[in-house]
Amino acid sequence: MKLAEAESTMEKTVEATQRAFNTIRTGRANSSLLDKVLVEYYGTPTSLKSLANITTPDATTILIQPYDRSSLNLIEKAISMSDVNLTPNNDGSSVRLNIPPLTSERRKEFVKIAAKYAEEGRVAIRNIRRDALDTIRKQEKNSEISEDDSRDLQDKLQKLTNKYTNRIDELLTAKEKDITTV
Repeated sequence: MKLAEAESTMEKTVEATQRAFNTIRTGRANSSLLDKVLVEYYGTPTSLKSLANITTPDATTILIQPYDRSSLNLIEKAISMSDVNLTPNNDGSSVRLNIPPLTSERRKEFVKIAAKYAEEGRVAIRNIRRDALDTIRKQEKNSEISEDDSRDLQDKLQKLTNKYTNRIDELLTAKEKDITTV
């Protein structure tokens, strides 16, 4: 595994962690809350975003307007069954989700969830580092690279690891601030 490969994989890990953070509810409406919702559409699990236009007309409402009105009840059912914990209101042409204000207890819970996602991201980055280190050590052992080159690569790899774990920490800090802001 080359350094560029490791860096690319670490970048993808940070992006995945950001997407995980986006699914955590804050005090205001955000369409990314529905990213993981799958609707059983003609026998196929389909993402809600591909079946409907999702907007946030105000800070406490998510409006879902399906492209195909016949999927309205399916969308409502999928949201009810999901882990979003919001009650859909079907008005015949669209589905509205009212976002209630978060209690301080729920905010603490969401901060813990965000911390868990961040730790998963950091573990993934450390695993990438471990794999790259194994490759570097193998190359050194097989005399493909010199001991000095091996040390340089290991130092660069550690700096990359620190850079990406710090980015995850920054994302976590921003998300925690977002969750705890009333």
